[in-house]
Amino acid sequence: MTAHLPALQVVVPLVAALLCALLRRSALAWGLTLAASWATAAMAALLLLRVLAEGTISYHIGSWEPPWGIEYRIDVLNGLVLLLVAAVGAAIAPYARRSVAAEIAEEKQVWFYTMYLLCLTGLLGIVITGDAFNVFVFMEISSLATYVLIALGRDRRALLSAYQYLIMGTIGATFYVIGIGFLYTMTGTLNIADMAARIGEVQSTRTVLAGTAFLTVGICLKLALFPLHVWLPNAYAYAPSVATAFLAATATKVAIYLLIRIYFSIFGAAFAFEALPITEVFVVLSLAAILGASTVAAFQRNVKRMLAYSSVGQIGYITLGIGLASQLGLTGGIVHIVNHALMKGALFLAMGAVAYRIGSVRLDDMAGIGRRMPLTMASFVVAGLSLIGSPGTVGFVSKWYLALAALERGWWWLVAAILLGSVIALVYIGRVVEAAYFRAPAAAAATATEAPLSLLVPTWVLTAACVWFGIDTELTVGIAARAAAFLLGAGP
Repeated sequence: MTAHLPALQVVVPLVAALLCALLRRSALAWGLTLAASWATAAMAALLLLRVLAEGTISYHIGSWEPPWGIEYRIDVLNGLVLLLVAAVGAAIAPYARRSVAAEIAEEKQVWFYTMYLLCLTGLLGIVITGDAFNVFVFMEISSLATYVLIALGRDRRALLSAYQYLIMGTIGATFYVIGIGFLYTMTGTLNIADMAARIGEVQSTRTVLAGTAFLTVGICLKLALFPLHVWLPNAYAYAPSVATAFLAATATKVAIYLLIRIYFSIFGAAFAFEALPITEVFVVLSLAAILGASTVAAFQRNVKRMLAYSSVGQIGYITLGIGLASQLGLTGGIVHIVNHALMKGALFLAMGAVAYRIGSVRLDDMAGIGRRMPLTMASFVVAGLSLIGSPGTVGFVSKWYLALAALERGWWWLVAAILLGSVIALVYIGRVVEAAYFRAPAAAAATATEAPLSLLVPTWVLTAACVWFGIDTELTVGIAARAAAFLLGAGP
């Protein structure tokens, strides 16, 4: 069975989603979701360990040799992202039962779990496949499931948010498939590794340049790079709490992975960042995200919406590392993919616990909640400190490497911008802390009690990870540095 782990990584959640759809009891659907999520995480861990020990894994679907057949290809980069997506899915699954029961009507809960597993399937498929068109297929699976997850929110605005995301997501997917079509026209292959080997002869042609532009815009829509982020704030604010936490921690990270794969694995750093002005474009847009979106976050009254704008800003840190295209910069960007998933997953789970108790995540309604829900809000504070970049947390590690990459280029002003972004994060996290601990209790919070263990444990698992991997960086930074060296052609 171990030889077929790459296929099982996708098949297990896909079959579980089908079985969930056939079940009519939400408790059974949740149990199946939990089992499938944990199994998927275990398989992802085994695959990453195998990659670290043996090198890149190539798995041929149906025994057809690539590039003619479909290939699942796992290297150190997507092995890390694969584990991240699967582990977050496994951590959030226990949280789902109570939260989903509180926020979604009984008759729709089975469909929530079905869509959750389909979204997980699509995201894992995007990461693991070595075929560019297969990426599009899995992208559509995850996107269609995501639209439903968002639309299941209890606020009527969730449906409008899902529709808005559908429009933007469809445009992004269309741009992606047009870009891949251009590359296929010039290379005659859809296998990513084979395309990378062939594209050197034609990469300066107008067709390839046009394909690069379409791919960049399409994927940037999916990852919500400023100013292509308009779908994200409403989607995160009005989706069910479980869906928000899962999507914030995984969906945009997978899109960022895809962008890295396109730039570094297909085109190569020399073409993407020396022949084209991608560094300049990404640095400008990343700074706009870090400073602009973070500033907007500081003025939000809805904490989920605040964290949504914060996500746009944090994505800017990742794309900044990609744009710098150096060993240090790419290491910082890749490790921030992991770190931001942990931070934002913990923050949204904490807010989901607050919503479970008081039915709101507005600042005014959360006044005094720190005294009524001390463990929940302590989790928010720790994850918030990590988002700010406090030493001893994962946020500090990411920003340290990005600052070193900026200093390597002699860009002191970029270091100042990174620090300014942390100051703005301090402002909006501080607003929540001030409301929770230093205001008189609001009516909604006055009778609240601590969240149940089924909500607290997953929240604190991700929160503890924010501290653990901020102190012991051997796993996250070590793998990220190895992945960066691999992408830049300097490592195995």
